[in-house]
Amino acid sequence: MARRVRTHTRRFEQERKRFLAECRASHRVCWLCGMPIDYTAKPNTSDDSFNLDHLYPVSKRPDLQDDPAGFRPSHTSCNNLRGNRDPAAPLGSLSRQWINGGNE
Repeated sequence: MARRVRTHTRRFEQERKRFLAECRASHRVCWLCGMPIDYTAKPNTSDDSFNLDHLYPVSKRPDLQDDPAGFRPSHTSCNNLRGNRDPAAPLGSLSRQWINGGNE
């Protein structure tokens, strides 16, 4: 039988509610796709509704579950698609402005 890693402590629930309120107030977008989140929908009820994601999956880093520094706003569908994979590495900054194929 698989061991459950995720726990729901009082601290986690308080931090989760605080984070949702902060995201809703500032209209934060999904950190995975960059598109707006439907904050009018109850969390985790539709593909576009808010879902608290963790920078490092709880299944891999249960010690960071309660750490708000690792919380990220996401769509329910984006978080489900990501699963427990690590986040994609950022591309970094471009070496030059690419307009019209870089010819300008």
